[in-house]
Amino acid sequence: MNLRDKLRGLLVRLYARRVEGHLDHAQVPKHIGVIVDGSRRWAKAAGSTTVDGHRAGAEKIEEFLGWCTETDVEVVTLWLLSTDNFNRPQEELVPLLGIIEDVVRTLAADGRWRVHHVGTPDLLPSAMQTALKEAEEATAHVDGILVNVAIGYGGRQEIADAVRSMLLDAADKGRSVEEVAEAVDVDMIGRHLYTGDQPDPDLVIRTSGEQRLSGFMLWQTAHSEYYFCEVFWPAFRKVDFLRALRDYAARHRRYGG
Repeated sequence: MNLRDKLRGLLVRLYARRVEGHLDHAQVPKHIGVIVDGSRRWAKAAGSTTVDGHRAGAEKIEEFLGWCTETDVEVVTLWLLSTDNFNRPQEELVPLLGIIEDVVRTLAADGRWRVHHVGTPDLLPSAMQTALKEAEEATAHVDGILVNVAIGYGGRQEIADAVRSMLLDAADKGRSVEEVAEAVDVDMIGRHLYTGDQPDPDLVIRTSGEQRLSGFMLWQTAHSEYYFCEVFWPAFRKVDFLRALRDYAARHRRYGG
């Protein structure tokens, strides 16, 4: 590392401390959703392989969760693999699935976070399903950040699954279609979402400069604030995270009022 890079790094750290010093923890979002994007483009810019990019993105996750712990965030949802991602070439998808499985096992082994899967398990390889089940069971007692790992996740699929679950639940109770139609409301559907017993995201962060949700938590983000960051996910720094929190704290959430 040359002198210029060292000075730049020092200035960034000093600036991060200044931003953190002015951060009001009472205004920190309790639930943050993260669309982790840009690992492939980061790898291309660095002259590395796509797999290297995914590995670098995976390594960023524990660091990010550490920042969330320091700032009193209570729930984090990380979108690691979408239903659309299964359309990627096998030479990319297979290593990516292995990397994500390693992430799940690492988070569970860390002992600081409670892991919960959101997504459609049937889409995932059996090894991944096993890793997710074991991670949830092993961390069920942990009194730390609830980390939702969105793997094989799609927002439209979640809503479809919620409606299906609601109808099956009603059928088990012997209720007719007419009775269900009469009783259905927003709260009823919400209870059957993957995150049915959790608060909705207050803030959604997307890295890499893309400014769209791409189907992320379509139901839950109706009143969320959004923060779009130009930095690719593997290069996402603490100062970028603190800027997102500062931006969120400066907004006045009206909830339609």
